[in-house]
Amino acid sequence: MTRPNAHPNIETLRAIYADLSRIAEHTDDDVVLHTADRGASGGPPQVVGKDAVLAHELELIRLTANTLVMEVQDITANDHFGAVLGVLRARLNGRDIGMPFCGLWRFRDGRVIEHWENAYDAAALGRFLTGEAVPAAT
Repeated sequence: MTRPNAHPNIETLRAIYADLSRIAEHTDDDVVLHTADRGASGGPPQVVGKDAVLAHELELIRLTANTLVMEVQDITANDHFGAVLGVLRARLNGRDIGMPFCGLWRFRDGRVIEHWENAYDAAALGRFLTGEAVPAAT
């Protein structure tokens, strides 16, 4: 739903967080995503290209057994940048997580060209996703 007087990039971010599987609809072909753990878990510190970014998001959804919800609390954006604050929520094997996040975004001509994932505790999120430990839900 478009809100009156909302910047178009706010609506783009709302759409992305409502359904991460549709992120590629809003990105340039050469988009760069900086992963939450910046490669600390052995994965890539960044993902490059529309298809790779979509695959990254779909893998996150898969790792949470399709329970991932990005609970958006606040969005601000202009022609160049956007920021989204919220809580990532998921349930996996009887365990719950509520992890604060801040997604930072860079735009060109209304398209996402760069995204920085920022989880409050990327290591705890990684442990949750791999079943190593149970972080406290918020």
